[in-house]
Amino acid sequence: MDELPDWMYPPRAEGWFADDLDHLPQAPPHTELLHGALVFRLAPQHPWHNGLATRLTSALAELAPDGVLARTRRSVTLDEWNRLEPDVLVSAVTDDPSCTGYRPREVVLVVEVVSPESECRDRGVKFHKYAEAGIPHYWIVDEEDGAPVAHVYELEQATSSYAPAGIFRGVLERPVPFPISIDLARAAD
Repeated sequence: MDELPDWMYPPRAEGWFADDLDHLPQAPPHTELLHGALVFRLAPQHPWHNGLATRLTSALAELAPDGVLARTRRSVTLDEWNRLEPDVLVSAVTDDPSCTGYRPREVVLVVEVVSPESECRDRGVKFHKYAEAGIPHYWIVDEEDGAPVAHVYELEQATSSYAPAGIFRGVLERPVPFPISIDLARAAD
């Protein structure tokens, strides 16, 4: 086995910290930090995945009230050891071009579009991490018989865990975090 490049070794015995990602230009795009370990997304995303994430971001941006922004390719720093990059992030803070990530209190919704490479993290680890961080809304969008299906969750404050809020095929309609009506089939085209 070839020796790993020097930049892949953590700068300290405790592992990587979330802020270290800002100083790691050699890392591949979309590198995440999970429990102090780097997670690389090296497999290219399927065009269905990328297209759906882009169209969901656009749809949410159009529906969002003033001061609420929908973004892709932005990370959320959950704590010192965890910095994740959801497929779609909706934030209630002013956009700052120098911002490399958001804090959980600034995020109202995260959306993960499931791919074979990310399924375990999206349904398991990220599901729990986002809830523990206090992000109010989480959607997992998957493919079912060639069409998108959205599993929608809301944070139960008393338990810091997500409760199911619905499974949507066709049109996703929700009153929170703001009035939303998205034709999922159209978003997948």
